Amino acid sequence: MTVSCSDVNSAMRWRSSCRPLLLLLSFLTLLVGRETVSGFRICSYNVDNFNLAKASNYRLVHTLTRVVHRCDICLLQDVVDPDGKVVRTLLSAINRESHRYDNYVYQSVSSKGLGRSVGDKKKYVFIYRTETVNVADQHQYETKPPTFAREPFAVQFQSRTTVIKKFILVPVHTDPPQAVQEIDRLYNVFEKVREKWNSTNVMFLGDFHAACAHMNRSDKKKIRLFTNTNFTWLIGDKVDTTVSEDTSCAYDRIVVYGKPFLKAISPTSVKVYDFGKELKLKKSKVSDLSDHFPVEVELKSSALINSAALLLQATPLLILLSASAIVYFFL
Repeated sequence: MTVSCSDVNSAMRWRSSCRPLLLLLSFLTLLVGRETVSGFRICSYNVDNFNLAKASNYRLVHTLTRVVHRCDICLLQDVVDPDGKVVRTLLSAINRESHRYDNYVYQSVSSKGLGRSVGDKKKYVFIYRTETVNVADQHQYETKPPTFAREPFAVQFQSRTTVIKKFILVPVHTDPPQAVQEIDRLYNVFEKVREKWNSTNVMFLGDFHAACAHMNRSDKKKIRLFTNTNFTWLIGDKVDTTVSEDTSCAYDRIVVYGKPFLKAISPTSVKVYDFGKELKLKKSKVSDLSDHFPVEVELKSSALINSAALLLQATPLLILLSASAIVYFFL
């Protein structure tokens, strides 16, 4: 195939005449591209008896570090840490590896050891990025006698990057035989934290055991988090949050209260994170860490909203520029 000089000249004239349009398209790409800023990810993971032996296992910690680094806030449950050494060891590994993934600095806030027997004390541990969020306050829910196997540990977080600036995360890891009763009592916890912080931006998350042998459809009538329609269950009943191929149970859940908080959540972001598939790990390597998968959700970033507003404000100018470019092209 041969190309004549007239073809080349024609192409050069086309490029020259369309330069304003090309500049316009570049501007649009840059502007709209700002809307791809990632959201604020909250994760919940039952790490299944995570003790000092697990925290000292480089392979397990390396895998857990890769999970945690995806999250602005990561709740870990079932952490056995009587003297704080387990959390310190894990946090040190996470920050040491940070340069490989995101260059964030991570801190933690933990409950005390919770459980009905001395030999079965477990902690709720939140690990969070200091650059995107900070702890505003915390509250250990307690009743006498205790109404949970491990009383929820509520933390109020504050972030500059999210649409809702302050929100409350309440973890729960129920006792399987008492799952229905404990899930229902989360309504009492909701009332307590709402009164304490004068806020309804509340999210419950953790291993509810809200499936299979521990909760059925008829049990929902006994649970106020189901009967009160202000609560939204983001992880559905048919979702499998377990690692084993022999089970298919939605044990791990995320529940939020109210429309304002629900609207602040990216609707397609709620999911089970199968890190075995993502990281190409054998099933046995995944189950060595836990028999659960993490669950996660993203809050909308204020940067996304600002970008959308900027795009709307710029629309008249963009239309004018587009019309000018087209007229220029034909002239």
